[in-house]
Amino acid sequence: MSVSAKLVQAAFVIPPRVHLLDITGPAHVFYEAADYGAPLKLHFCNIHAQEHCIQSSSSLFLSNLINYNELNLQPGDVIFVPGLESSLLTNDGFLTSSRAFQYWLKKQYDNGVKICSVCTGAFLLAEAGLLNHKECTTHWKYTDRFQTRFPQTLLKSNRLFVKADNIYTSAGVSSGIDLALFMLEELFGSGFAAKIAKEIVVYIRRTESDPQISAFMQFRNHIDQRIHTVQDLLSQSLDKKLSITQLAAEVFMSPRNLTRLFRKTTQISIGDYLNNLRHERSVQMIADGYTMQAAAQSCGLKSTNQLRSIIKKQV
Repeated sequence: MSVSAKLVQAAFVIPPRVHLLDITGPAHVFYEAADYGAPLKLHFCNIHAQEHCIQSSSSLFLSNLINYNELNLQPGDVIFVPGLESSLLTNDGFLTSSRAFQYWLKKQYDNGVKICSVCTGAFLLAEAGLLNHKECTTHWKYTDRFQTRFPQTLLKSNRLFVKADNIYTSAGVSSGIDLALFMLEELFGSGFAAKIAKEIVVYIRRTESDPQISAFMQFRNHIDQRIHTVQDLLSQSLDKKLSITQLAAEVFMSPRNLTRLFRKTTQISIGDYLNNLRHERSVQMIADGYTMQAAAQSCGLKSTNQLRSIIKKQV
């Protein structure tokens, strides 16, 4: 495997009450890359330089963390700032205690180091002034709070991740994995990144333009198990044309009652819900290089004209 010979350091600077997947997701991507021969060295630091142990939001303790001031990062190296509990985002005591880290972070950026945030880690980048007049994103749940606190930022809602110069912000949780794979692609090429994605069983690579909230997760904020079952059947059988009668039989209802209850529960018709799923699946397949015909067949459609009509309607 041919990858760059230049050593790239990746520093994960961890705040208190950190969200574990925000750090372990990207860290595991980089670990696998190093295991495959990429010249990567990982460091784990505490946002409070003199402390060596912190408690995560899941109550798991992380210890033997190093002082970030001990690092000698070079242009092209990477810093990850993961998300943390929302109660700390506007906590004056915490923000004051992290000022030294913010100054250090800005200095690293000025020296050409790539700065990445996952989820609410974007708040710490913004507190350091790094996101002023720059496009960025954060978890969808905190966009209003973020925009109010940092009006000079160019916040992009419903984006998985955003790159602005040498600053990368991501939506949170699993999107940190997407961002880490994107950075591997920048560092070592798309073929290498695809190999790592396969190794960690992430077969559908999500890109910068993909939405945070997938159609496959929308309209499911309810507790009616019968409707959840119908939604599962639709999402898992897009290549088949299931009739309302077949769907109703699966949940022991009449077609009329199912149609009525589905709309009442989800605020959308079965047909429109199915077209949302078809739209997202087809757009992803076309982006991955599949033909319109293949995408149409995968979505249970008889022709590409039907697919074009769905795409046009959704747009």
